[in-house]
Amino acid sequence: MADARDRLTRLVGAEAAGLLAYFVRRVPNREDAADLLGETLLALARRPDRIPDDPEGARRWAFGVARTVLRAGRRTFSIRTARDAAAAEQLRDAALLSIREIGGPEDTEQRAVREAVRMLPERDRELLMLVHWEGFSIEEAAALLGMPGSSARTRLARARQSLAARLDVSDRVQAVQT
Repeated sequence: MADARDRLTRLVGAEAAGLLAYFVRRVPNREDAADLLGETLLALARRPDRIPDDPEGARRWAFGVARTVLRAGRRTFSIRTARDAAAAEQLRDAALLSIREIGGPEDTEQRAVREAVRMLPERDRELLMLVHWEGFSIEEAAALLGMPGSSARTRLARARQSLAARLDVSDRVQAVQT
């Protein structure tokens, strides 16, 4: 049991910040992200014996647990948003300010990229974010999403093309407006 607890301690030390960033990018405000991180850490602590021995396997497992916690949390966020759309708008603004504080000031290009990413279908968006923002390989992201690697490569290529097309169109629109 001590070995399982040691793996848990190493995993939390290595991945807590990455898991928090994962949630901050996906929920309306930091408090919700912190709550989801807490739920994820509790879920990890309940079954330390299931943590893989190798660090990469443990990281994939932790993000898989985080994804499950996020899905459950999204139902709660949807209900809250439906009840109070004005509050949700304020929360999104606060989240953007929080993200800017984490990564520095967000420029027009970064906003355009974030908006273009938001417009992708959820599964493509999640795959793209796991690979480019969370640093997973395509195969690791595919495993997290429960899809074959070949499907993930195809989806990622399609998402990148869609993203490039959306950004190219917005660049042309901005050029016409100025």
